[in-house]
Amino acid sequence: MSLTKVLITVKTYPTLSEKYDELVCTAGFREDGTWVRIFPVPFRKLNFQNQYEKWQWIEIDLVKNMSDFRPESYRPTDLDREIRILDKVDTKSEWGKRKLLIGDKIWNNMTELIANAKDSKIRTSLAIVKPKEIIDFVCVPCDREWNKQKMDKVIANNAQGSLFDEAETRMVFKVVKKLPYDFFYIFTTEDGKKRNIMIEDWELGMLYWNCLKGANGDETIACQKVKEKYFDDMYKKRDLYFFMGTIKQFHNVAPNPFIIVGTFYPPKSDTQQMKLF
Repeated sequence: MSLTKVLITVKTYPTLSEKYDELVCTAGFREDGTWVRIFPVPFRKLNFQNQYEKWQWIEIDLVKNMSDFRPESYRPTDLDREIRILDKVDTKSEWGKRKLLIGDKIWNNMTELIANAKDSKIRTSLAIVKPKEIIDFVCVPCDREWNKQKMDKVIANNAQGSLFDEAETRMVFKVVKKLPYDFFYIFTTEDGKKRNIMIEDWELGMLYWNCLKGANGDETIACQKVKEKYFDDMYKKRDLYFFMGTIKQFHNVAPNPFIIVGTFYPPKSDTQQMKLF
């Protein structure tokens, strides 16, 4: 066991799990700047005091996840052990503190990053990518319900009472709704190749549901509002970077195993603003 201090920068939208009901992939930096992936974490089932935010330092007991060959992958030694919640890194001075923590760990070429991931001696599976040009941000309809087999298992877990306290006064855990759309950035990096890569950011999912509520259930308007945030605001008005991670089962076999697991979008510097005019 090892008590590890981690700055959380990534929280993906929840997915179903037959064992844990629901899981969130989280990732961030150790104090030495190296990446660490923390999985599995049934985040919404953690005690409230253990539910950390993005850009928050935490201390957590971690051990290498031996079921995952990716070097950055670790798991909590005990999901019931307290996670110590520490300071949150603010956005003052144009995100100055966050920029310092990001440092120069930036990839500008997706072809080189993918080659690095495929190298059996390296197997990089988490990275920050700076896109050269964002061509578009699109919403694509997908399955509107969770996988039936996994959902049946979650229902069975609830029926067995495994999610009740002794007094049976707590509400049954309710799985998060599945997003009815997949969201993609279409972009290039310095290799000049146009790429269409899915983004699975927790914030994006929550934004969609909030926009849908504000649009009185109109999904077209909700998708447009999401695009306004992730394209018009993050790209056109800010300095956008992608947090990227590989999908384990595709890491060694897919031409591109990476998806976008989060975004970093500080304000543009004065120099960048001047280039627009």
